[in-house]
Amino acid sequence: MQRLLFSFLLLFCWIGFPYSISAASFPPGVVDEKIAAIAYQGGEKLVYELSWCGGIKIGELRMEVNKLEGSPNRYELRAKVKDSGLFHFFYPVDDTFVTVVEGPQRLPVSYQVHQKEGSSYEARRRTDYDQDSGQIRYQKNELDPEEFQVEGTVHNEFSSFFFTRIMHLDQEQPVIVPTFADGKRHEVLVRTGPVKRISGTVRGDVNAIPVIPIMKFKGLYDKAGATVTWFTDDLCRIPIRITSELFIGSLVAELISYTNPSCPEQSARHKEIPEKLQQKNDLEQGD
Repeated sequence: MQRLLFSFLLLFCWIGFPYSISAASFPPGVVDEKIAAIAYQGGEKLVYELSWCGGIKIGELRMEVNKLEGSPNRYELRAKVKDSGLFHFFYPVDDTFVTVVEGPQRLPVSYQVHQKEGSSYEARRRTDYDQDSGQIRYQKNELDPEEFQVEGTVHNEFSSFFFTRIMHLDQEQPVIVPTFADGKRHEVLVRTGPVKRISGTVRGDVNAIPVIPIMKFKGLYDKAGATVTWFTDDLCRIPIRITSELFIGSLVAELISYTNPSCPEQSARHKEIPEKLQQKNDLEQGD
């Protein structure tokens, strides 16, 4: 339980050890420009309550998307995770993560981490990405930097999450999102499930799309089931909820506050229950 908060943030943003999947088996993910025009305009703020085992609040996660000057489509993805409740006394956490992305695919340029955990642990990490040459440079604190060479462009754990959000999603067609983790380029397979109705969210009752990266985790904790991100089925594609099953319970990130000047309410769209869900409800009532 010591590093549960930090572990959850890594889980939330995909870092881990994906299954090996051939790039030839599935196509790469493609940006949906209508969604990107809303999700990647800057000024977006998301606040999540983190809970474990069905309701034990363990912390809060805040994320921001900020537009930067200097080149087209250049943005800062900022995240901060803080402990809460009893966790503050057992293992305080105050971690900050900043990724700068740019270009049509919103690929990472740099990634900085500042970890403050427990009574004395503190670390700073920086990763720089040269997407043209495939060179990646990583440094922790004052240690000598490490360099890696990869073939092809890569996302990191944060940019891959946001890239998946703005992709064209098709339940019939899984896609690949290349992600750099553990010193390697991995081809993460992303699957989309059928739309589900979720009630009582910060945006009201919404129709949501489940998205599942096919990957496995080890090291920080044992993982028992899939990680599922639920995106609203509209042009805002808001990550309304993230869930994951573990051997030691389940982890949930529930969106409790959302701000985006570019995102309309789109409430009328969510008042319409998808036909497939209506049919399912009719069958359940008939049973």
